[in-house]
Amino acid sequence: MNASLTDLEARRIAALRRHVITEAMEDLEARSGEVTLTEGVVLVCAYEEEGAIGDVLAQIPETACGVALTTIVVVDGGEDRTAEIAQKAGALTIEFPVNLGHGVALQVGYRFCIDHGAKWVVTLDADGQNSPEEIPVMLQPLIDDEADFVVASRRLGTDTTTDQIRKSGVVFFSALMNLLTGSHLTDTSNGYRALRVSMLADVVDRLVQEQYQTSELLITCIKRGWRVTERPTVWYPRQSGITKKGANWLYGFRYLNVVVRTWLRER
Repeated sequence: MNASLTDLEARRIAALRRHVITEAMEDLEARSGEVTLTEGVVLVCAYEEEGAIGDVLAQIPETACGVALTTIVVVDGGEDRTAEIAQKAGALTIEFPVNLGHGVALQVGYRFCIDHGAKWVVTLDADGQNSPEEIPVMLQPLIDDEADFVVASRRLGTDTTTDQIRKSGVVFFSALMNLLTGSHLTDTSNGYRALRVSMLADVVDRLVQEQYQTSELLITCIKRGWRVTERPTVWYPRQSGITKKGANWLYGFRYLNVVVRTWLRER
C-alpha cells in the first residue's frame, strides 16, 4: 500500500472514531443532561463484562480520603448487558456503539474528567481483578501531594493468580521499563492506578494506543517529569469471562512493541 493510500486509510479510521465518540457523548447528554463531577473520579472501562462489573461497581465507595467520588463507566461496545448493568448501578455511563479499544475508551474518560473539573482519577479493571476497597490506598499519595501517578503493584502486594508466564512477564517488562526510563517500579503493566488530572491534561494529546496503553501512559508521564510511585495491592483472578488481551505470547509481543515505540517517541 502506497503512502497516500495509507494516509487516506488512517484519516478514514480517525473520522469513524470521532463519529462513534460524538454519538456516545450525545447519547450521554440526552440521558444525563449537564454533568458536574466531584473532585475524585473512579473510571472503569469495560468490554463485555456483564458477569463481573455489577460486583465491582457495588464495591466502589462514595468517598475516599475525604474526597467524594463519581463513578464513570466507559462501555467499549459489545453485545452484552454491561451498559445496562452500569446504568442501573448509578454509574455515569458512556456507551460506544462499536468497540474502539481499551486505550481509546480510557482517553475518552480522561478527557471527560479534564473537561468537567475533576482533580484525581482512579482507574481499575471491570473484571474483578482489582479491589475497589483499595481505592483509598491508591488515592492517598495524590491527596498528600507525594506523587502525580500511583501504580498498583501486585509484586509488592499479593498476586493470587496462577499464570506463571504472566507473572514472569510482569517482572520482565518492569525491568525493561526501568532500564528505559530510569525508574524503580515493580509492576508497570497494572491497570489499577491513581492519576492527577492536571498531569492527564499535559499528556492526553500524546496518547495514541488503542490497546496495551498502560506502558504508553507510564512512559509518557515519566519522560515529561511527572512523579510516579507505587502502592501494594491484591491481584485477583477475573470473576468471569476470558481475558481480552489474547494469548500470552501475543500480548507480550504487542506490549513490547508499544513500550519500544513510545520510548523512541518520548526520549
